[in-house]
Amino acid sequence: MNESSSRRAWRRFKANRRGYYSLWLFGLLFMLSLGAELLSNDKPIIVHYQGEYYFPLLVTYPETTFGGDFATETDYLDPFIREQLHAGDNWALYPPNPYRHDTINYFAQAPNPAPPSADNLLGTDDRGRDVLARLIYGFRISVLFGLVLTAIGVAIGILAGAIQGYFGGRIDLFAQRFMEVWGSMPELYLLIIFASIFQPSLLLLIVLLSLFGWMGLADYVRAEFLRGRNMDYVRAARALGVSNRTIMWRHLLPNALTPVITFLPFRISGAVLALTSLDFLGLGVPPTTPSLGELLAQGKDNIDAWWLSMTTFIVLVGTLMLLIFIGEALRSALDTRQG
Repeated sequence: MNESSSRRAWRRFKANRRGYYSLWLFGLLFMLSLGAELLSNDKPIIVHYQGEYYFPLLVTYPETTFGGDFATETDYLDPFIREQLHAGDNWALYPPNPYRHDTINYFAQAPNPAPPSADNLLGTDDRGRDVLARLIYGFRISVLFGLVLTAIGVAIGILAGAIQGYFGGRIDLFAQRFMEVWGSMPELYLLIIFASIFQPSLLLLIVLLSLFGWMGLADYVRAEFLRGRNMDYVRAARALGVSNRTIMWRHLLPNALTPVITFLPFRISGAVLALTSLDFLGLGVPPTTPSLGELLAQGKDNIDAWWLSMTTFIVLVGTLMLLIFIGEALRSALDTRQG
């Protein structure tokens, strides 16, 4: 794709207002979630105590530093510590939401799961953890998981599809038979088996899902390389002695990236939905990890606690809708049939 066609594609993308604003909104939310520790944390960002400055987010201070009796790590939600930090000229700058994803509110007035209140804007879960904090951290983990899984799947899919499409023949034949056998394996059963053998983690999920997530994209890249390998400019480059790697990288790959870019938002949304589904089933990340699927599972187990399922549903559906709108705008922008 040359510079002029890129500018035309960008203008078509901006003309799709729904997708354009969805991109900005999704980017803003993702950037804010990257600084989740500054938005939602049980430690102050900065403390001024007895003429000195402290940075609890970066350094762990014992309770004796702020007038406490114990040498253990300071609990900045303790009413005594809060009183010490606001006595006289002392002050502390707390994040907008003074809870981490694993902070238990021991001073809640209602039994857990507690409904929304002034202390916990979106309530607490069944263990007393702040729902808003878990949504912020869970959104960040879900999007990062989707980006990493998509990047790995795109890299493997482009490599496999390019080799099949460019060389063809027996390489393409054997690769296609391998993909048919590999794609018929029961992915969910494999996840259940490995989850029972190994400790559940994000790394394990990324490895397992990456083993299967590249095949759909490889078919599109293969088709583009099959179509382009017999074109005149490729034959001319081959006749001039240009190496196969250079032809694939410089001449064929740029023209084959259109379906890859178009499907990126849809692949990210699929990865987010896959992580949420596995966490809901108990096959995903460990229980202590903030997860949208784990919150949905808590909402199923606590029907009366509507704030658990309602807020998580809104965050999940909103994220998927933004990604789908971006994908539709990209598909429209890269459609060369449009003026």
